Amino acid sequence: MADVVEFRKEEPAGLVRIERQAPVLRITLNNPPANALSIATMRALAGALDAAAADGAVRVVVLASTGKVFSAGHDLKEMTMHRADDDGGRAFFETAMRMAADIMLKIAALPQPVVAEIDGLATAAGCQLVASCDLAICTDTATFCTPGVNIGLFCSTPMVAVTRAAHPKQAMEMLLTGETIDASTAKDFGLVNRIVPQQYLRQVVDKYAAVIASKSPQALRIGKAAIRAQAGLPVADAYDVAVATMVENMMAADAKEGIGAFLDKRMPEWR
Repeated sequence: MADVVEFRKEEPAGLVRIERQAPVLRITLNNPPANALSIATMRALAGALDAAAADGAVRVVVLASTGKVFSAGHDLKEMTMHRADDDGGRAFFETAMRMAADIMLKIAALPQPVVAEIDGLATAAGCQLVASCDLAICTDTATFCTPGVNIGLFCSTPMVAVTRAAHPKQAMEMLLTGETIDASTAKDFGLVNRIVPQQYLRQVVDKYAAVIASKSPQALRIGKAAIRAQAGLPVADAYDVAVATMVENMMAADAKEGIGAFLDKRMPEWR
């Protein structure tokens, strides 16, 4: 495998916009019309995710975008330009793919739940981004695809997230045909949780995030980590993870407070 090379140049400001509303942090891709995952955009997004992970006051992260395309995936123009490099672009391709994979891993490892807000097309690595989030809400006009096969480039990195989010045969259908699916099909496939009219998207996502943020922050962090830890394990091993998690959760201050509040018929006060 080639060494990852860092490609830096003067980067435009505002590729990712950050908005804080109490315990909810909104990260918005702000590079229309395609919101392509260029090196600069991925670096900005990675930085925003790192900051969210380090902020104990953030309970939910929303990942959104501006314009008519949620994300068109990797910046093919940027990649094609590097074919003129001495190595034919290999080092740059390695860097771009590794950066994207690391972003998906950051989302999975983030202590807070991440909700994708999709309005428009999510294609290739953009679809990978949606599939990597814990939850996804889209408009009724949103579309999704993994079209690499159409241009001689199988969507191998999006495959990792899509095959884990969608049902196996539906994921295979997307990857082998490269065809675009509508919001209803994406919900049937398991890529999204809810579909809402475009004019209500922000309102619904904000309400959805607020409901999650009202829960115990300790429970949310413990629960997300446990879900990831047991996924793919044999059932017996998964229960070992779950039992250990439940015991530790029972020892946590929020569990003591929550159970006490339930028995006392009052609202809990999370720490």
